[in-house]
Amino acid sequence: MTHDNLTATIAGQVRSVSGKNVLSATLQEYWQGTAAAVVDHLADNWQKTEERYNASRMQHYFSAEFLMGRALLNNLNNLGLVEEAEQALGAFGQNLSDVLEEEHDAALGNGGLGRLAACFLDSSATQNLPVRGYGILYRYGLFKQFFEDGNQGEEPDPWMEEGYPFVIRREENVKFINYADLKVRAIPYDMPITGYGTDNVGTLRLWKAEPMADFDYNAFNSQDFTGAIVERERVNDISRVLYPNDSSFEGKVLRVRQQYFFCSASLQQIVDNELAQRGTLKDFATFNSIQLNDTHPVLAIPELMRILMDDHDFGWDEAWEIVRGTFAYTNHTVLAEALETWEVSIFDRLFPRIREIIFEIDRRFREEIAKAGFDQGKIDYMAPVSGNRIRMAWIACYAAFSINGVAALHTEIIKADTLKDWYDVWPEKFNNKTNGVTPRRWLDQCNPRLSALLTELLGNDEWVRDLDLLKNLEGYLNDADVLDRLNAIKHANKVDFAAWIKHRQGIEVDPDAIFDTQIKRLHEYKRQLLNAFYILDLYFQIKDDPSMEVPPRVFIFGAKAAPGYVRAKAIIKLINTIGELVNNDDDVAGRLKVVFVENYNVSPAEHIIPATDISEQISTAGKEASGTGNMKFMMNGALTLGTMDGANVEIVDAVGNDNAYIFGATEDELPELRKTYDPRRTAAEVPGLQRVMDALVDGTLDDGGTGLFHDLHNSLFDGWGGADEYYVLGDFASYRETRDRVAADYFSDRRHWAAMCLKNIIESGRFSSDRTIRDYAREVWKIEPQKI
Repeated sequence: MTHDNLTATIAGQVRSVSGKNVLSATLQEYWQGTAAAVVDHLADNWQKTEERYNASRMQHYFSAEFLMGRALLNNLNNLGLVEEAEQALGAFGQNLSDVLEEEHDAALGNGGLGRLAACFLDSSATQNLPVRGYGILYRYGLFKQFFEDGNQGEEPDPWMEEGYPFVIRREENVKFINYADLKVRAIPYDMPITGYGTDNVGTLRLWKAEPMADFDYNAFNSQDFTGAIVERERVNDISRVLYPNDSSFEGKVLRVRQQYFFCSASLQQIVDNELAQRGTLKDFATFNSIQLNDTHPVLAIPELMRILMDDHDFGWDEAWEIVRGTFAYTNHTVLAEALETWEVSIFDRLFPRIREIIFEIDRRFREEIAKAGFDQGKIDYMAPVSGNRIRMAWIACYAAFSINGVAALHTEIIKADTLKDWYDVWPEKFNNKTNGVTPRRWLDQCNPRLSALLTELLGNDEWVRDLDLLKNLEGYLNDADVLDRLNAIKHANKVDFAAWIKHRQGIEVDPDAIFDTQIKRLHEYKRQLLNAFYILDLYFQIKDDPSMEVPPRVFIFGAKAAPGYVRAKAIIKLINTIGELVNNDDDVAGRLKVVFVENYNVSPAEHIIPATDISEQISTAGKEASGTGNMKFMMNGALTLGTMDGANVEIVDAVGNDNAYIFGATEDELPELRKTYDPRRTAAEVPGLQRVMDALVDGTLDDGGTGLFHDLHNSLFDGWGGADEYYVLGDFASYRETRDRVAADYFSDRRHWAAMCLKNIIESGRFSSDRTIRDYAREVWKIEPQKI
């Protein structure tokens, strides 16, 4: 498409959305018009791709989250239309950068799980693989985070209120969801997923819950205005918010209702397509594979049984054979609390037939395992139903033909511990698929300076589709000019970040300082608390000796805590309180600065990651399944400071111990260490640590009288789950020594530091989601490219 054609299309779309002369339109209307022009450009290829994929063997990716980020620049970049868009908008006196800033992030996910799903769709489209995503069109998504007196507050994130051209309503494909107490319309909205350098366009199908009738007309006429809309709002709740607070029973009911909603609607769509293409469901598993992204979509298993048996007259054995040939399950955690279980009473209330099918799955499982000679204790532990609880992960493990972890260490842990009993019975189901991230968004798009250098050095931009080509840059590891240019690029990115955070939050940072970053979901096992303790200890050291030489550092945080996770919220309050203490003390001015990026999501990450020097990946060893932030930082030339956990293990294997900073107890060492571990003794013996602990309770740090900091203190010394469950104090000395060494190394030899960064960039190919998807396609999904 030429810029003249794009100019004309944008003008027409702007007039359509604004009802104005194009030169009178607002920036938001220019964004709307440009986005609509992109959809117009890809519409024909999108339909051709859908038709081609529907006729082939397809992979269906079920996920409660898709953390997509902004779509316009990503699509322009993938379609090769960035320059054309700049020229087209320039004809109206508009700047593309200003127009891009008008887009809200699609609030369809939370953390790594949702971002991984987004990367997978990008890589599938780029490689012309017949993959379709399925999820929920959340009106408000997770929540919009704000800080008030350092505390996290939550408010709705109305990301679609002004319209969003990249989701297309397909009311003609409506499905109906039947609960025992409710009947709901599921309206599909399709989002195009463009691939890089291909005409193929994939699809993310998102379901929106709508009532059978908009409101009760008779109640309205009787002046019961509130009663007239009760049913409508009850239905709207299903697709209103991602992960509603489930600390109450009603919250749990809503979560289960959500899960069934998108699983049932998606399966109905897949079944309808199978009948349209082949006229029968007997070969359903031959032409369809469904990946369950964690336990949230596991209700798809009994729901497919119901559809096959109740709607299409299959017998149990025939239906179960289809189910066992269709589903694959990705485990994302070693944490017991993340393996969902639900009260049986929820199923009685929402869908007694699904409960009946699950109990029959349980009965047959017990019978099958007993015949295989396993003892009753093992049978009871593995059974899908235990007392009044239904165990979703166990249903997945029983029904799925493939069970995969998401990093080499994680897969070994689930085989040896989390899912050990399943591995004992069905070892052939287990495999590893180390996570990856798309180099399109997370390098080429978000770091254009580095992207341009890589293209120049390699002589072309083929690396954007094949990140392994970066290995051809090994010869530049000792090239002083290239290393100096790499340092200059990082500094320019830091200048950009400094301007961005000043504009966004009014915080001034020094681009010449080390940018040390921890951005991820707030959870105790991720140990943002360990990071905070280090900063507080360093602050106290400077207060004791104001003349102390300290390399200037900016400590960057970004994280949301689940609304009901009180201790995670306490850690956010603590970090902000430490930041207030540090940032307003003249003794440390110019040396330390704490920045907590408010409402962290994909777009802020695109500013933070290219500017970061040190990537904090400091989870307790054995607790992080994989991580994908570590990969994005590595790809952009930040060095990993972390434990041997998750994908950190494979990063170190790729770059070598000399090009990463590893500290702390390993997963193998922790059980023995814990036998004699006393956090009180550790706090007393490690210099400076007792003072940090005391600051939580002696008035140095003010939690506003809430007792939050006392609870953090007590969790480390007298925790309900065991004192210092995540070994924060146990790893503190090793962490401090390593982190001090990182800061010293940064300023001692800037070219050597750049060489370490370049080595990380060069070795990042194995962490491209293109590689992950190729592995899935070849080893699990058994699908082939279908280029239009």
